[in-house]
Amino acid sequence: MRNQILEDLKTAMKNQDKERLSVIRMVKGAIQMTELNKKHELTDDEVIDVITKEIKSRKDSINEFQKGGRKDLVDKTQAEIDILSEYLPEQLTLEELNKIIDEVFAKVNPTSSKEMGKVMKELTPNIKGKADMGLVSKMVKEKIQ
Repeated sequence: MRNQILEDLKTAMKNQDKERLSVIRMVKGAIQMTELNKKHELTDDEVIDVITKEIKSRKDSINEFQKGGRKDLVDKTQAEIDILSEYLPEQLTLEELNKIIDEVFAKVNPTSSKEMGKVMKELTPNIKGKADMGLVSKMVKEKIQ
């Protein structure tokens, strides 16, 4: 994953794609910062975590920009999310996600919303990086009630 990002960085430089170059440099910096903090080279799963956090941060920014009526910043930030999303595994469809959630519910058999942590603990390894965890959490809450 790291190597792919570095290769894409070189390609963006050669093609003078300033927007892509900026986003890739940012994610490369975030990866390096995380590596410094963790004191080891990140695995692909950890790199996906970093990219997911960057996307989440941008989605939060989009919400704020929309409140402020800044369509220009919404469009720019959405373009950054689109570039970052290229590095994530293929996203699950709602049907696939529902199927996985149903399987976990059958296994864990939660009886109240207090057991949501157990459900999420079981779910997370199967869908990490493949679905928006905020959406997953919302779906699980609805299903538990």
